[in-house]
Amino acid sequence: MKFVVSSTELLSHLQLISRVINSKNTLPILDNFLFMLHNNELKVTASDLESTMETTLHIENVVEEGDIAIPAKLLTDTLKEFPEQPLTFIVNPENLDVEISWEKGKFNIPGASAEDFPTVPLIKEESKFEVGINPDALLDGITKTVFATADDELRPVMNGINIDFDTESATFVASDAHKLVRYKRTDVHPSGAASFILPKKPANLLKALLAKESNDVAVAFDSKNASFTLTNFKLVCRLVEGTYPAYNSVIPTNNPNRLTIDRAELLNCVRRVSVCSNQASNLIKLKINGNQLTVSAQDLDFSISAIERLSCQYEGDDMEIGFKSTFLSEILANIESEEVVLELADPSRAGLILPTTQVGEFDDTLMLLMPMMINA
Repeated sequence: MKFVVSSTELLSHLQLISRVINSKNTLPILDNFLFMLHNNELKVTASDLESTMETTLHIENVVEEGDIAIPAKLLTDTLKEFPEQPLTFIVNPENLDVEISWEKGKFNIPGASAEDFPTVPLIKEESKFEVGINPDALLDGITKTVFATADDELRPVMNGINIDFDTESATFVASDAHKLVRYKRTDVHPSGAASFILPKKPANLLKALLAKESNDVAVAFDSKNASFTLTNFKLVCRLVEGTYPAYNSVIPTNNPNRLTIDRAELLNCVRRVSVCSNQASNLIKLKINGNQLTVSAQDLDFSISAIERLSCQYEGDDMEIGFKSTFLSEILANIESEEVVLELADPSRAGLILPTTQVGEFDDTLMLLMPMMINA
């Protein structure tokens, strides 16, 4: 195996797929990249068994084709030190040593047999569901929901993003039982209805790839695995198995109390006041009286407290409700509109937090936050 490749082009591809590799792997071969060179196409693969990422580079200067596994961290750490220049890779077929040479020098690293690398899972044709998604729609869906996923060993279905397709839209939902985010895109038109639960790690890996993608993403999945095919990258991941809870049934529909307020002003206020909240509960209180919102927190153990008043527009009965400040901050930070609307029923029921204006014409964002009991 012998070929010449640009140092910076190879590094840019390897850095993106290297994120899939765990710091501690059960199989030593997973510490490597799999290089497969055929028909002037270099396919490089990285895997952690649960998720597999592939990237493809076109190679003009190929002397000899072949396959080899190369230590990932050693290779990327070395390539970071190179300016843009051609590198020549030569693999010794007898001992699998890899020689990488450039104009003024060379270095040698041990390779491993490509046969030891795990195969990429295939999507079963008989149960495959396929849909093409605009990369911005998929990126927004993941970005707006992944923060609300749980880390719950007892309920693994809550640890991913539920992606629901029907013929009119795609709906992304994430919840940790305290907060819930539902993001709908009406510019996605699948051929039918289907859904899957995307785990958190591949969702974050996709975010890095989608930011630079301009073509539609081909999404295919069955009951076990999903694949996302981009222009130069492909991600295949094992799905979270199970049935996602009926999220629409927990969204309250009758919320007569409606508060409209500047989002950034409220977010900064919550962050300031929450410094004085109890470290165990992070409870902050929102008291609404007329067109004034009073945000307060206290920690009796340390005799500290904070209070701040904000102007708002309010329609409804005066009320006081408690929220966990960290969750409220997360939700406010992940809404893009200048103003937000809090729709409330009473202090014991979930509050809805909505943008006053959706960012795009195809967007529909809804966030829900469960209240906390306010001790008398």
